[in-house]
Amino acid sequence: MTRFENPWVLLLLLLLPFLYMAYRRLVYTRRVRLRFSNIHLFRDAKPSLRQRLHSLPLVLRFAALTLVIIAIARPQSGVSSTTVESEGIDIILVIDISGSMQAVDMTPETRGVSSTRDVSRIDVSKQAAHKFIDGRTSDRIGLVVFAGQALTQCPPTLDYRVLKGFLSKVDVGQLEDGTAIGTALATATNRLRESKAKSRVIILLTDGDNNAGMIDPITAAKAAHALGVKIYTIGAGREENPRFPIEGFFGKQYIRQSSPIDEETLKKIAAIGEGRYFRATSPEGLSRIYDEIGELERTKIETREYVAYTELAQGLVLPAFLLLLVEALLAQTVLRRLP
Repeated sequence: MTRFENPWVLLLLLLLPFLYMAYRRLVYTRRVRLRFSNIHLFRDAKPSLRQRLHSLPLVLRFAALTLVIIAIARPQSGVSSTTVESEGIDIILVIDISGSMQAVDMTPETRGVSSTRDVSRIDVSKQAAHKFIDGRTSDRIGLVVFAGQALTQCPPTLDYRVLKGFLSKVDVGQLEDGTAIGTALATATNRLRESKAKSRVIILLTDGDNNAGMIDPITAAKAAHALGVKIYTIGAGREENPRFPIEGFFGKQYIRQSSPIDEETLKKIAAIGEGRYFRATSPEGLSRIYDEIGELERTKIETREYVAYTELAQGLVLPAFLLLLVEALLAQTVLRRLP
C-alpha cells in the first residue's frame, strides 16, 4: 500500500514542461554563437558524441528536480495488519450411522439427475455436513456418530481439514446397529461440558426412533439444557418404507423396509434444548437446513485494521543529489561550453 502525505505537491510536475520551454526561449537561445558566412564546408560533417550529448546536463537537472518534487510530496509505503476478534461457538455434529441410513429415498429436487438418485441418506448427510463445516471460520466443531452406541469421531477442533478427514471415513456398520439417540446426546453434551465458548450447540441428525442405549433422549436433552447447550434436531428421510440396496444374484437390488422417524421425540428434544426441529427429504433440503442453522448460530466477528507507514522520500533525495552532481561535473568538464 503506497500513498503520498502531500499529494498536492505533485501538481508542480505539471509546471516542468513550461519551465523547460521558458529555459529554451530565455537562456538557450541567448548563448554566444559564432557566425560564419558560409557553412557549406560543414554540411557533410557528422556530429560528434560530445555534440550529441550537449543537452544531457539539462536533462539531468530536470530529472533531479522531478525527484525533489516527488520527495516533497512524501511518498509512504504502508503495511497493513488485521486483528480479528471473535466470539467462538463450539458445535458438535451428531450423525446417525445405523443401518437405516442406507436407505435411498432422499431424491434430489432436480429431476432427471439419474446419477445421484440412489445416493444413500448417510452420503447425503456427510455431504451436507462437509458444506456446513466449509461455511464456518472460527468455531470449534466436533463429530459424534452413533448407532446402537455412540462414539466421538473427532473432539471439537479448529482444524477443519482433520475434521473433514474423519467425516469422510464415517459409514454405516462402524458400530453395533440400533439407534441410541439418548446416548448420542449424552456423549455430545459431555464433550461440551468443559467448553468455555459463549455458545455451545448440538446438531443431531437421525432417521429413526430411539431403540438402543441406557439413556432416555428426553433425559439427555434436559441434562444438556441444564449445562446451557442448545440442540437442533434433523429428521432425515422422505418415506416411512424406503428402499434399501442389497446385493443379489443378479447384482444390486432394492427391497422396502419400514423406517419410521420419531418426529415427536425430536421436536421435544429441540424444544427442551431451545433449538428447532427440521425435516430433510432431499439433499438440497438438508443443505438449506444446515445453512439456516448456520445463520442462526452465526459467530460475531470484529475486525480491526492497522496500517504502519514508512517514509520513502529519503530514497529519492540521494539520487536527485547525485544527478545534480553528475550534471555539474559534465558541465564543467567534457560538456563545458565556451565562453
